[in-house]
Amino acid sequence: MNAIGIDLGGTWIKGVLMDIDTGEVVKQLYHPTTGEKDWKQAVFETVANLRDHSQGLVEAVGLSAPGLPNETNQYIAFMPVRLSGLEGFHWGHFLNDTVHVINDAHAALVAESRFGIAKSYRNVVMLTLGTGVGGGILIDGKLYQGNFQKAGHVGHIAVDGESVQDVTGMPGSLEDAIGNATIEKRSLGRFTSTYELLEAYKKGDYFAQWLWLSSVRKLAVGISSLINCFSPDLVVLGGGITQAENDLLLPLAEFMNLYEWRPGGQTTPIKIAQFGDMAGAIGAASFAIQRSIV
Repeated sequence: MNAIGIDLGGTWIKGVLMDIDTGEVVKQLYHPTTGEKDWKQAVFETVANLRDHSQGLVEAVGLSAPGLPNETNQYIAFMPVRLSGLEGFHWGHFLNDTVHVINDAHAALVAESRFGIAKSYRNVVMLTLGTGVGGGILIDGKLYQGNFQKAGHVGHIAVDGESVQDVTGMPGSLEDAIGNATIEKRSLGRFTSTYELLEAYKKGDYFAQWLWLSSVRKLAVGISSLINCFSPDLVVLGGGITQAENDLLLPLAEFMNLYEWRPGGQTTPIKIAQFGDMAGAIGAASFAIQRSIV
């Protein structure tokens, strides 16, 4: 079975043609979101190119995007500020096909649970650490989208109730504590990216070490809180910040030793996601097949 998955982001449109039985990516395409073409037209042409490559044998089309899908996963119902024109845009009508629309972080979790690091687990919490902090929740092998499709927005849990409010009104959110979007503010203008922060951290810059470890400590507090709420079999970390690898995982493990509730000495494993920047597209294709079968 072949499926098309599209990941619509603020920078890139990524498309895959997948053999959904094996997980093999038969073909993948990239297109800048801004440039010569309107991004809607770029999505249209990406789907058409992938369909041509499959010689028309496509069982389902999925699209991942930032924001909250409507209750039937036909379009993004709420996505303020970014990608003007996305809210309420009906992709099925535009592409003249049934299109299953999913939040981008939810799509990453679907990809990991179907073909990636979480394949053998039934209950999973995923956090995507990038410009912001997104996530998803898998319960008994199924993606939990929740009321208004808001479930899994783990970046908007509070890790410091006395701090400033984030875009959702949450004070001291996990997203503000470690997301790349706030690094300049958190570093008092010294760093413009988490990459710059980590380079200084590795060189022994005391301010950078304090700032990074403070962020990782709050991440551990957030993960421990999620473990207390959902008791997952596995926590998966994805997103660009996970490229820090041991600079993230080693201090995170130390803080988890402090904060994780471990009755009987049982710990919850934390693993880095298998898929990189194509996770959204792979997850969108997988989600589309799941919805088509239902």
